[in-house]
Amino acid sequence: MQLLLVVVGAIAVTAVANRRGLQPSIVVVVLASAVSFVPGLPRFELEPELILSVVLPPLLYSAALDFSVYSLARNLRPILSLGVGMVVVSTLVTAVVANWIVPQFGLVAALVLGAVVAPPDAVSAVAIGRKLGLPKRLMTILTGESLVNDATALTIFTLAVAAATGSHPFIDNAVLLFLYASVVGCGVGLILAAGVHWTRQRLGESGLETALGLVVPFAAYLFAEELHGSGVLAVVAAGFWLGHHDANAGFETRLQGRQVWRSLDTLLEAFVFAYMGLQCSFVFADLPLHGGQWAQFALSAVVVLLTVLLIRPFWVFLTYGQRVLRRRYLPFLRRRRRRQGLLGDHRPLPRNQLLILSWSGMRGVVTLAAAAGVPAVTASGEPFPGRTAIQALAFVVAVGSLLIQAPTLPFLVRRLNISADAEEEAEAEEVRRARRIARSAAEQALRDMIDHPPPGADPAVLATMRDRFAEAMRARQSADDLDAEVEEAEHAPVVRETMLAVRRELLAAQRRALTDARDAGELDDEVMRRELERLDYEEAAAAAD
Repeated sequence: MQLLLVVVGAIAVTAVANRRGLQPSIVVVVLASAVSFVPGLPRFELEPELILSVVLPPLLYSAALDFSVYSLARNLRPILSLGVGMVVVSTLVTAVVANWIVPQFGLVAALVLGAVVAPPDAVSAVAIGRKLGLPKRLMTILTGESLVNDATALTIFTLAVAAATGSHPFIDNAVLLFLYASVVGCGVGLILAAGVHWTRQRLGESGLETALGLVVPFAAYLFAEELHGSGVLAVVAAGFWLGHHDANAGFETRLQGRQVWRSLDTLLEAFVFAYMGLQCSFVFADLPLHGGQWAQFALSAVVVLLTVLLIRPFWVFLTYGQRVLRRRYLPFLRRRRRRQGLLGDHRPLPRNQLLILSWSGMRGVVTLAAAAGVPAVTASGEPFPGRTAIQALAFVVAVGSLLIQAPTLPFLVRRLNISADAEEEAEAEEVRRARRIARSAAEQALRDMIDHPPPGADPAVLATMRDRFAEAMRARQSADDLDAEVEEAEHAPVVRETMLAVRRELLAAQRRALTDARDAGELDDEVMRRELERLDYEEAAAAAD
């Protein structure tokens, strides 16, 4: 009952915030934090394993489904720099600062805290960036980073907890453990996705195919974790594979899947922010502090929060600066500066976009889940050093970063005059190119059918469809007007069936042409997906007539 109330309340607050033009994440967190102080309110707490295995996988999977593999390849360097390099540096620097300001922690417990607060949150950054309409490449880097950094941080967390408790992880060497977890996680995700893709092509029932897709993120996560691999990377790899091969599914499956995942995203994002806020009063109530100790804790919390917030800008501009220097003084890199293609986009981001990138490091549910997963005792039965303090500091960092960065990001975006407007003309040209490719494919398919009519087809009907199709394209009408233009009331049912079959064949030819153009590097993946969605709606409308 408590879970149902939280979900319904979070969705209601999100709806009101959207209607009033407010950022739902901030409103939900603030209201939930206030509610947590209501006297007599029972604590709403989920097991950390439940958050990591039930809440996180569908959010990551949905983001991976919509994320272009080609965009990942083109921006792999900045994504790995932020998703791996910055997470490691953030863990180490935060650990050093925490060990200095809270001496009773010890270095190992401080490393646990560093790993807990290191990964920026996929939900927060992407949801806010999408609402602000950030440029496409900037959103690509933010999304790609969010799909990688959780695996890095959770691997470090596993090693740090093992060192603090005296237990032994599956592999003692940190680098080998990370490599093993990454390879096994990606392997499990790809194998599972390939099996699901093969199965879905043979089901022939959109409802079953959509239901099977809903199981994928949970199965990928649990199978990978059972093999000591990275469940996060398994989910992401499965999402990449199925998203890339989505054009091979039926149009009904694609349409249903889009709506299901959009709805699930909205529900889980609202729940995540509500859950964060509802922990507020209880986290601080667990701290065994008295009198002046609260002032010391407040100072420690502020220092740790500022450290986490400032590491990201430092890392972003440090890596940007050294890259600029290398390109300026090394001739080979200078020649490569403007190269862009499938294997890498080497253009540096403009400085105003770098500033936005450096300020998009909000922490979230993974930080809270990892903090809740800190064991109560060590292998020797002793209490885990600083466990309640780690959890309280993690909460301050997660909620504090969200409440500081999320409200200031829109101001920075406006102040720095950042928008996707400059990309609109290039994107419009890409859409026109996609439409030309689809139109040429449909025309060629019609010519082939006229030259070699399918059994039972009337050549006169095919010729009429070809002429009407050409007229519709010249008038820039939607291709789904074709049936309405050709069909007349006195047409017999058999003619209608013939026309519908031809219509489906034309749409299939257009999809194949768009996919081939994408795979050949002639068409942007995101534009291709939008055009496929348009064709899906056309086929749905034609099937409903």
